[in-house]
Amino acid sequence: MAYFLQKAGQQVHVLDNDYPRSASKHSAGILNPITGRRYVKSWRIEELLPFAHTTYREMEAEFGINVLHPMPMIRTLYDQRDRNNWMLRITDPTYAVYMDGKADLGTYEGRLHPDFSYGQTLQTARLDIPALLTHFRNYWQERGELTIKQLDINELQLHAEGVTYGDLQARQVIFCEGNWAKQNPFFNYLPFRGSKGEVLEVKIPEVNFDRILKRRLFIVPLQNGNYWIGTTNHNWYDHDLPTSEGRAEIIEKLKVFLRPDFEIISHHSAIKPTVKDRRPFLGNHPEYTQLGIFNGLGTKGASLGPFWASHYVAHLTGGAKLDSAVDIERFPLASTEEGVKNH
Repeated sequence: MAYFLQKAGQQVHVLDNDYPRSASKHSAGILNPITGRRYVKSWRIEELLPFAHTTYREMEAEFGINVLHPMPMIRTLYDQRDRNNWMLRITDPTYAVYMDGKADLGTYEGRLHPDFSYGQTLQTARLDIPALLTHFRNYWQERGELTIKQLDINELQLHAEGVTYGDLQARQVIFCEGNWAKQNPFFNYLPFRGSKGEVLEVKIPEVNFDRILKRRLFIVPLQNGNYWIGTTNHNWYDHDLPTSEGRAEIIEKLKVFLRPDFEIISHHSAIKPTVKDRRPFLGNHPEYTQLGIFNGLGTKGASLGPFWASHYVAHLTGGAKLDSAVDIERFPLASTEEGVKNH
């Protein structure tokens, strides 16, 4: 949001609490056009994926960074039905650009316990989100446009011209809080769900995997030579801390298909901002139009983020109509007893 607002000529100041278990900090950043056991195209992927690739390449060129790493994805096909479904999809030209029935295991060859078959997903990539966040954090700090602080919403003053927060004055505040939005008294009426995920970073000696593998878990090569392994998904949780149960679940699933031994380097967890209808939340508050929200990217933020951030900025700066699929007006404030009355 900040990037596209600045591109549109807007002055932006970012407040960030630098929370250690934010979902973005521990995301693999996978851009994947094919999803689920039915092998369907991700929602509006024909628009989202090219826009995401273009945006990240523009960022790389503008700031001299390297964060987008294209790599194919190998997917396990567990039985003949899976294989038939995969091959049937490929007969559709709109799917064939994203799927290949001839999977090249590369350096995974001989290092996996054999499965029935494999397919290969095309146009996949990994976005190094932690590196991208670090770059923008440094960039904004150097420009005096970043405050590392937990926003105290009770200190936010609304007035006809916009908002005031301490020494900051702005026409609008856009909340990009992820799962924290559940505690935001202005937007907690929206049907957030949240899914807790746990991941491991591991070292696997002498394998040099150069592609993503999906077999109930993802194996994702990282730039430091280690591998991101995850994630668990639990809709019910008491906290966002890593657990021994989550660690054991990942280890058990990984040992089912990976032959080499591995060393656990770190264990992380976070709450992903999933929502009821699996569509992002964009828009201004129905009563307090100085306040907006950009949220609900769920597990596909690397793919969804650029397109919808640009879309929302076009609405804020040029009056473009928000797409009804993502506009928060689809969930009227009157439909809940919660919300701004608590503020």
